[in-house]
Amino acid sequence: MTGSGGVDDRCSVHRDRRQPADGTYLFGATLMYKVNASTAARMSGRLVLNGTTEIRGSFGEISGAHVSEWTALWLQTMVPLTSGDTVELQGVFRAQDGYFAADHTSFWGCKVG
Repeated sequence: MTGSGGVDDRCSVHRDRRQPADGTYLFGATLMYKVNASTAARMSGRLVLNGTTEIRGSFGEISGAHVSEWTALWLQTMVPLTSGDTVELQGVFRAQDGYFAADHTSFWGCKVG
């Protein structure tokens, strides 16, 4: 379900927000891990500008043990945007697959300057 913030078949989550005005924005996200077949999954996330460029300071990964519906990854960063830019939350798993708990995964942003 790319674009809706749900879980798709590739074990990733995508949320997209179009910003209406030029300025500096603060963005944050939370990804909550949910076990599939193994707790050996390793979760990472990042914020991407205009579908191609990772926003500096937005990448995060949890490489330790994961506990289903307890392990969360928090991301937060500021970025200057121009009208029409998009920011997307991307989350992936490595080593093993897993799920992002849709009801505990969030993505937000606000204009600060």
